[in-house]
Amino acid sequence: MQNQQSIQGILSIAALICLAVGWFNLFSPEINHLLSRKVFYILIGVSFFIQAPLLTNKNFVYAMYAAAAVCVIGAFIPEGWKLSGIKTAGLLAGIILSLSNRRR
Repeated sequence: MQNQQSIQGILSIAALICLAVGWFNLFSPEINHLLSRKVFYILIGVSFFIQAPLLTNKNFVYAMYAAAAVCVIGAFIPEGWKLSGIKTAGLLAGIILSLSNRRR
């Protein structure tokens, strides 16, 4: 369990680095786009997938798996398509599920 949390934390930090690279335009436009619009969502999706079995509320486990899948699949949908925004919906769902799982 501790190992899964460590991996999930590393993936989340790597995803944030990818997002920051895109925001600050540290590389060529193509690389920035790849990191901030594709790799970011893939890493977040994998992070959600690893987090899903750790959720204390078992009713949210499948929803977290769905959010993870939506993030990863959405990363591969071309930007011009109407469904390209689905990855953001997966991200928001995963964040809400993650926050609702916090102990009070």
